[in-house]
Amino acid sequence: MLKGKTALVTGSTSGIGLGIALALAREGAHVMLNGFGDTEPARRGVAALGVKVGYHGADMSKPAEIEAMVRACEAEFGAVDILVNNAGIQHVAAVEDFPPERWDAIIAINLSSAFHTTRLALPGMKRRNWGRILNVASTHGLVASAQKSAYVASKHGIVGFTKSVALETATTGITVNAICPGWVLTPLVQKQVDARAAQAGVDQAEAKRQLLAEKQPSLQFTTPEQLGGLAVFLCSSAADNVRGVAWNMDGGWVAQ
Repeated sequence: MLKGKTALVTGSTSGIGLGIALALAREGAHVMLNGFGDTEPARRGVAALGVKVGYHGADMSKPAEIEAMVRACEAEFGAVDILVNNAGIQHVAAVEDFPPERWDAIIAINLSSAFHTTRLALPGMKRRNWGRILNVASTHGLVASAQKSAYVASKHGIVGFTKSVALETATTGITVNAICPGWVLTPLVQKQVDARAAQAGVDQAEAKRQLLAEKQPSLQFTTPEQLGGLAVFLCSSAADNVRGVAWNMDGGWVAQ
């Protein structure tokens, strides 16, 4: 379905970003990966699907590196047709104890990076009159939790940003939408599971159950593969008139 298109997916060497990258690659899209850590497994996984794969190690807190990444994708593949803004970090603390440098980093990576990638990729999409921008927000873009002020602010911000850009592109062939996952068992969430297990003196299974029970009525983690399926739908012609939505996949979290 996406043969001949190119997707740039930030924060895509593991977790949600990799799940979305793989799903788009299965539909024929070439993929530019981005992220830290060991990149080879992600590269091999995407390449095994028969598409071209690139990688750029831009630090998503640095606008100059973000621009270099977008330009590199355009140079290597000819276009950025699909932009998935997934890079994100988290820090948990009461607001009066929140380190200012952590606040700044979370806003930069979770929110400002999407502004920079979008402003750089949008002109090319407008010239071709086709594009898909998917911003990976969170249920925390729709509702809040204590101790997560910067993360909640950044994710509410990305939902608002999504709506604004969707309105600016409403008469074009470009759609802009947000995906709002609930609990997904990513490395970020696994750290919270580990902390809960240690603090409560319970095993991993019970720690996961307790975590889910607080927020997610299904008592099931959303998977990167499910989120990839939603991304594929939002990139399809069936979603041509889906614009500015914040689509939660959260096991009933926000329905409560």
